[in-house]
Amino acid sequence: YACSINNINIEINGPEVPIMDGSSTCFIKMIEEAQIVTQKKKIINVNLPNYFKVEGDDDAIIEFLPQENIEIEVSIDYNSKVLPKQNYSLRNLSNFKAEVSNARTFCFLHDLNKLTEHNLIKGGDLNNSVVFIEEDVPISELGALKNILKKDYIKLDISKNILKKGILNNTKLVFENEQARHKLLDLIGDICLAGYEIKGKIIAHKPGHTINTQFTRRLKEEIIKNMKPQKPLMQLKDIKRILPHREPFLFIDEVTELSQNSITGLKYVDESEYYFQGHFPGAPIMPGVLQIEAMAQTGGILALNSVIDPENYLTYFMKIDKVKFKHKVEPNCILIFKLNLLSPIRRGICHMEAKAYVNNTIVTEAELMAKIVKEK
Repeated sequence: YACSINNINIEINGPEVPIMDGSSTCFIKMIEEAQIVTQKKKIINVNLPNYFKVEGDDDAIIEFLPQENIEIEVSIDYNSKVLPKQNYSLRNLSNFKAEVSNARTFCFLHDLNKLTEHNLIKGGDLNNSVVFIEEDVPISELGALKNILKKDYIKLDISKNILKKGILNNTKLVFENEQARHKLLDLIGDICLAGYEIKGKIIAHKPGHTINTQFTRRLKEEIIKNMKPQKPLMQLKDIKRILPHREPFLFIDEVTELSQNSITGLKYVDESEYYFQGHFPGAPIMPGVLQIEAMAQTGGILALNSVIDPENYLTYFMKIDKVKFKHKVEPNCILIFKLNLLSPIRRGICHMEAKAYVNNTIVTEAELMAKIVKEK
C-alpha cells in the first residue's frame, strides 16, 4: 500500500508473516526487485466528506478529517520511565520508504512472557526488535524468557547479574522517535485492509492493532455508505420537462441534489456513445467540449430552478472561464457534476463554479455564466 501497489498476489507458506528484521525494509526491497508495472485500469480514490472518530481503551483515539491528500499523524504515550512520549507525521506516502519503512517493532520486557505463553514471536530475537526494560530485573526472575533472550547475547551487570533499566542490549535506535514511526507503519498496514485508496487526514493517539482494526471497519462502512448511489431527485423524463435539449445532445441522465445555490447531476458515460466512434478509434475519450456542455446543461437546471415555470424559459450561456481538463474521461464511468452559485442570481444572470468528478477525482472544472430568458 505504501508503495502505491494495488494489484498484487503474495503467497505465504506458513501461519504468519515472517518478522524479518522487525521492519518493512526487506518487503520494500523485494517489491522493487520484482519491479512495478503500471496497468491501464483506474483505481478508485475515495474522498470521504465527513469527520469521524473511533475511541478505544486507555484514551486511545483515531480521527478522520476530510482533505484532498493522504496524511497520517501518530502520537504514543506509554506512561513509561524509559520510552518517552513520541509523535510523527507522514505527509506523503512517497516518504514512507525513507522515513518509516525501517522503523522496527518494539515491546516491553514484561510483555514478552505473555507473548511466549501464547506461542507467538517465534521469530523474535534481539536483532529484529527493540525491548524496553522499565525496572532492573534479576536474571533469576526471567523464567521462560531465558530461553529466548539467550544469556550469551545479553549484556549484564556482572556484579549483580541483572538486566539494567533502559533498552535491552543498549540497542541503537534508527530514529529518535522510531517507536511512533513503527506504530504509523502498523496503522498503514491495518487501514489498507479497507481495500481503497484513501484521501484524508488520519490522526491517531495511542494506536494499536485493536483500535486500528476498529477504525478500519468504520472506515470501510463510511466508504460503502458514501459510494451508494443516491436516489435521484430527477430522472431523464423530469429533466426533459425543464431542459429543451434532446438526444443525442442531452448529456444529463439524473439529478441527485438540488437547492437554491447548488446542484449535482450525473452522466452515465457508456461505451456506445456516438462520439466515441471517432474520438478516438482505439482510444475513446469523451470530448472536453461535451463535458463543458454537460456542465452547462446541469447549470441550466440550477438556473431554471429559480423560476416558477421553468418550461417557459431558456438559458443562454454568456461566458465560460477558467476551464481546466485534469484527467481523461473514458467509457463506462459515471461523470458527476457539482455546481455552486458564486453569487446570487440577479436580473436573470447566473454565475456558477462547476466541477466534474470520476471516482471522486476532479477531471474538469470551470466557471460558467448564463442568462435566463423567457421564451417569446
